[in-house]
Formats: sequence, C-alpha cells, structure tokens
Amino acid sequence: MKIAVASGKGGTGKTFVATNLFYALQNEGLVPTLLDCDAEAPNAGIFFNGKKKHTLEVVLKVPEIDTKRCTYCGKCHEYCNYNAVFIIPPVKVIRILEELCHGCGACLYACNEKAINEKEICLGKVSRFDLSLGASMIVTQICVGVYSPVKVIQAGVRETNDDPLVIMDSPPGTSCPFIQTVVRADYVLLVTEPTPFGLSDLKHSITILKGLDKSCGVIINRSGMGDRAIYDFLQQQKIPLLMEIPFDKSIAAAYAKGDLVAMQNKAWCEKLFSMFNLIVANGNSHH
Repeated sequence: MKIAVASGKGGTGKTFVATNLFYALQNEGLVPTLLDCDAEAPNAGIFFNGKKKHTLEVVLKVPEIDTKRCTYCGKCHEYCNYNAVFIIPPVKVIRILEELCHGCGACLYACNEKAINEKEICLGKVSRFDLSLGASMIVTQICVGVYSPVKVIQAGVRETNDDPLVIMDSPPGTSCPFIQTVVRADYVLLVTEPTPFGLSDLKHSITILKGLDKSCGVIINRSGMGDRAIYDFLQQQKIPLLMEIPFDKSIAAAYAKGDLVAMQNKAWCEKLFSMFNLIVANGNSHH
C-alpha cells in the first residue's frame, strides 16, 4: 500500500505527519518505507539516521547539434513542442536550450541530415537508506538548476515498487510534482490548516484528486487557531476528518529540533496507528 501525505500549500505539516506516521508504523512492528518526494527541498532525513545503501543517478538524454552537418532547415525547431530549439537560420545560429528540453526525441526524428546526437545530463539522485528494524528511507533530490523534479520523483517512486508499505511525503502545491506523487498512491492524506489559505488550497487538491479518482482523508494541523469554515466544507463534501493536531508550542519546539513527537509521546503513536487502520479499512471498502 502507498499512502501519500500531501497538501495544496507549503508549511501545513506534511513532513511532520509523514515522519511521525512512519515512526508509529515501525513502532507497531510493521516494515514501512518513507519516500521523500519533495525533490527540491528534501528534509525527511533530518529525523532519521540512516545508513546509505545505494544512490541512483537520474539522467535525461538531450540533443546535441553537429553544426557541420546542420543545414539550418528549422525542422527540429518546428517539431519541438517545448521551444527548446533556438534557431536563427540566416545567421546560422542554432542552440539547444537544455533547461526546456524534455528529452522526447522529436528533433532527432525530424532531422534528415543526421545532425543531431544525444548526450546525458544529470537531473538528480535517488538515495536509499537502511534504518532500524528493516525499515527504509528513500530521498529524491534534484541537481541545482534543474527546473522540474518530475523525472526524479518518478524514479523515486519506481524505487519503492517492491516495498510493501510506503509513506510518500509529497511536494507542496498542486502542480506536476504533486500529481506525479499522488497518482501512484492508494490513499492520499491531505494535511491542512483552519485558515482561508488552507481551505482554498485544500479545495484545489480535492478537485485534482477527484479527477484522478483517489480516496482521501484530511488532517487539520494547528487546530483551534483559525475558523470553522474548513470543518463545514468537509461535512458538505463528505470527506473524512481523520485527525486534528492542536496548535501547541511543545509540538512545534520538538519538530524544530528534529525530534519526533510520536517517539516522545506514546499517545501520538497510538493516534497515528489508529488513523492508519482507518485508512486501511477505507481503502479496502473503496476497492
């Protein structure tokens, strides 16, 4: 089973929930894998001391133009859907804009002069760490200057294919990186906060998950600090409220130090494991 912990905006407590849920499952004798899909700023590793098992490089094949063979016909430019081929034929200038290239190979197909070869560029890395009691942590990280983490996230998800129980810490927002994470999940845990921003972004997330036909439930973090609008919305939409995390300075202080609340307080372990059992029951009834 793959459970994605996601939200429409950053800073709602996704990593807090993902890391503590992961620990609670370990504590109950399960062997979970924690996958950090926030490849632009992975931070799940702060909470666990793992021993690196292996690292996989994620590469993209991008075109290289042989200017001696190129006739500057512009076909490669026409075939490129991503405007990654820059050409000024009269002055014989042609460049591949690698940061826009998706490695689709359309320009190779278009070129009749065999003037295009491919080279590999590194997009990022996927590292697996062994933790205690047989559990694993997988961290995705893009290289500096790479504008899209999607291919690195996809490689991270593939790395979990043989793992029986996976907790996925999703990237913030509702764009492509979020979709690439949740599309592979059996259940999505949406972490939000009771504020107008929290509700607005939660609505975006739920709209996307409905389109993907994904089961989801909601955790309200920092409960008690905002208004009741988010509770009314969940009732209207018949979306389960699985847990509330109070607006509590001691929780924030523990998190800021890189400590796990579930490790310090057994009651949180039990709450998170009960929630997991609810998710499993929901998942089974959905199928």
